[in-house]
Amino acid sequence: MYFIANWKMYGNIKSLNTLNKVIKFSKSKEIKKGRLIYCPPFTLIIPFFKKFQNCLIDIGGQNCHENDDYGPHTGFINSKMLKNSGANYVIIGHSENREKGETNKLINQKIKSAIRAKLKVILCIGETLEEKNKGKTKLILSKQIKLCLDKINKKATLFIAYEPVWSIGTGKIPKTKELENTIRFIKSKFKKKMPKILYGGSVNPKNIYNLKMIKDLDGFLIGGASQNSKNFIDIVKKTYN
Repeated sequence: MYFIANWKMYGNIKSLNTLNKVIKFSKSKEIKKGRLIYCPPFTLIIPFFKKFQNCLIDIGGQNCHENDDYGPHTGFINSKMLKNSGANYVIIGHSENREKGETNKLINQKIKSAIRAKLKVILCIGETLEEKNKGKTKLILSKQIKLCLDKINKKATLFIAYEPVWSIGTGKIPKTKELENTIRFIKSKFKKKMPKILYGGSVNPKNIYNLKMIKDLDGFLIGGASQNSKNFIDIVKKTYN
């Protein structure tokens, strides 16, 4: 199981001290076969990489520019810069970025760039509450998968994180049967190499008991709860208990 911590716009150098519990936990038998991956803000990727040198916790970025080369793109970093900073993963297509104008076509370009830099891609997909209420969930997910993964190298390591937009930060999660059906639908879109399927959206130590019962899930993309080491560890522990 993969447990991916998306720290969003949170954290500073002092935050490194809060990771000691997670590092200790990562070396214990309690973690079983869990894989821990932290995706901090760009400013913390190198400090996190150095902090995790002597353990099995991996690093990812939260986004990347679509351009492979250096250039006049103030405020951005590209996939090669991420890789050079110690990241092995990158989150692309998060709804918070889609909301600011990131299109499926742009996401597709970013994924191609990330793959060329040998990064493992975590593609976020999900529907809004309005789309859900209109019964358009499968239509939206199908479109996102098709356009975002158009002409993508089939050998690439890919994760699909299903994050209902209406669930992120609200404390609400889909009903078990509803989520199982959605995960099954996502998997049906891949005939050959199957990506790892994650769920994200208000994952916390309380609802993990319900979420871990969902069939065919390979892990979780965890937002706010991952910023607290105790909560993050509890989510991992309860997944296996």
